[in-house]
Amino acid sequence: MNSVELVQQAEQALLEIFSGIDAQVKQNLQRVLNAFRNHRVGTHHFASVSGYGHSDLGREVLDRVFAEVVGAESAAVRVQFVSGTHAIASCLYGVLRPGDELLSVVGAPYDTLEEVIGTREEGQGSLAEFGITYRQLDLTPEGLIDWVALETAIRPETRMVTIQRSCGYAWRPSLSIADIEKICAIVKRQNPNTVCFVDNCYGEFIETQEPTMVGADLMAGSLIKNPGGTIVTAGGYVAGRSDLVEMACCRLTAPGVGSHGGATFDQNRLLFQGLFLGPQMVGEAKKGNHLVAYVMDRLGYPVNPAPMDPRRDVIQAIKLGSPEKIIAFCKAIQAWSPIGSYLDPIPAEMPGYESQLVMAGGTFIDGSTSEFSADGPLREPYVVFCQGGTHWTHVAIALEAAVDAIGKAN
Repeated sequence: MNSVELVQQAEQALLEIFSGIDAQVKQNLQRVLNAFRNHRVGTHHFASVSGYGHSDLGREVLDRVFAEVVGAESAAVRVQFVSGTHAIASCLYGVLRPGDELLSVVGAPYDTLEEVIGTREEGQGSLAEFGITYRQLDLTPEGLIDWVALETAIRPETRMVTIQRSCGYAWRPSLSIADIEKICAIVKRQNPNTVCFVDNCYGEFIETQEPTMVGADLMAGSLIKNPGGTIVTAGGYVAGRSDLVEMACCRLTAPGVGSHGGATFDQNRLLFQGLFLGPQMVGEAKKGNHLVAYVMDRLGYPVNPAPMDPRRDVIQAIKLGSPEKIIAFCKAIQAWSPIGSYLDPIPAEMPGYESQLVMAGGTFIDGSTSEFSADGPLREPYVVFCQGGTHWTHVAIALEAAVDAIGKAN
């Protein structure tokens, strides 16, 4: 069976799953539309102010719309956040104080947070350098939360528990909303004052609820991923309890300024429109993930999640087993990207990452990975991580080329 026939077979096998994804997109879009209607969003909200950004009506209404969509007391949607990592760091630095402990309940954090926490590199003002300690609960051998250890994990000094929803560059299941709800409940039983913080990157609109609807006190993410609908040019968000959101904003700007400053540089229209498009774009990415998993599984490669399993983020991991296959796979994806199809991805150092990475990301917004993308660190066990996909048909075309490039598993 050639690559085209294999992908067509996958499409037929996944029709029922695709239909279920469409039904979920409708639910999430209805939630977005209700928030737009409740806050009477109009074209006058697209205008922005300059300078300090004081009294930006569009920004203020967008914050309230976003908060309603994710079921939070308040939110701050800002182009000043450089990335999801920046938004997360603002939450950590905003809430934690010297002597506090930060506890990760999902094992080691994503590579870009290691220098923020202070487990890698020195002299850059990490949390460790400010006297904030870090501890982690390792995952079970199966890559799952250690629920038994979590029951007694909270200490008097544990000010914050951090919950990374997505698998990142780890071979583990990403967390479901039910998992996050259970973690928050266990933590709060031990200490109601411990802040439950969720790194929500790649998780928005995956299910019909967000972490702040099920017990999370605070969460953060990137606007050039799921909630930006592929058109937001930069930024991130924080959402949750009003006092915690303001504390994070005081790290983004300055104490006393907090959420009240920050010009939006005429981006309000794109921020509103991206949020409107977000559910549909995420739905298409989920379809693409199922397609990739089905085809690569048929070729004999270990995949995570499994082809028919529910999606918990927009990332599909494939264990290719060699650096050569990661590079060949990424070259094929890049060759069928809308932007930079003529480029050849090569391994390189990336700021914030420990290992060399190879990345295929021919996206309209640099670094967004919202159009179909693939990347992976060149380290054992040589896993490539596929992300995004504005329409599953693009994923199908690129996947056919990737199959031709790497063939069956050894």
